[in-house]
Amino acid sequence: MDLNLSGRHALVCGGSQGIGRAAALELAQLGADVTVLARSREKLQAVVDALPKAHAAQTHDLLTADANDTAAFGAVIETLVRTRPVQILINNSGGPPAGPAHSAKVEEYTNAFRQHLLANQTALQAVLPSMCAASFGRVVNVISTSVKEPIDNLGVSNTVRAAVAGWAKTCSRELAPFGITINNLLPGFTKTQRLTSLIAANAKKSGKSEQQIASDMLAAVPAGRFADAAEVAAVVAFLCTPAAAYVNGVSIAVDGGRTHALS
Repeated sequence: MDLNLSGRHALVCGGSQGIGRAAALELAQLGADVTVLARSREKLQAVVDALPKAHAAQTHDLLTADANDTAAFGAVIETLVRTRPVQILINNSGGPPAGPAHSAKVEEYTNAFRQHLLANQTALQAVLPSMCAASFGRVVNVISTSVKEPIDNLGVSNTVRAAVAGWAKTCSRELAPFGITINNLLPGFTKTQRLTSLIAANAKKSGKSEQQIASDMLAAVPAGRFADAAEVAAVVAFLCTPAAAYVNGVSIAVDGGRTHALS
């Protein structure tokens, strides 16, 4: 099985923490040059310093950008690819605040679409020429199991995540002839800052303790535990390898069996 990513350059958005950071580590272990992108230079530098080097020629770097500023976000990536073409793109960003769909302000929806769908489109367009030139491209969108089963009290997130999944499926069919695959990774309950904030928000809304909220969440997971970010990142990395060349346009849940849906 060909898992070698030597000579490939991966751009990992949201790479300063959580699943993004874990994905950067996995891709580096497979030999890819990795550039991590987020807003905090200090956090990104710590990630770059920790990235392994599987071979002598491997190099890693960082970029600072804010996905909420679409034009600046795209310009930063376009500048990168002029000197270091990108063949692997990991679209990953923190989720919108919790709350019901019907009472969310219009601005909450527009902000979420900008941070997720528009940022993904902007990044894809910036790296697409280098992927086409290499006849090799891997795009993995880290989204949510809500694209299969909407999650209570995550109205804005459910909406924008579904839009990203529809966008990815459409693009996957358009770009497959160029050797480019686009897939979605759907994390379940994973030990990240996002999970901590969701537990706190649900505890505040319900009046239950955070420990009780966590126990209730675990009761829905057949595996009986929360995932480590590295377990999710391992699947992200596999989807980027030559071995996964025929996996395209799918949404893969990594959730310990929690999702009930068949597809």
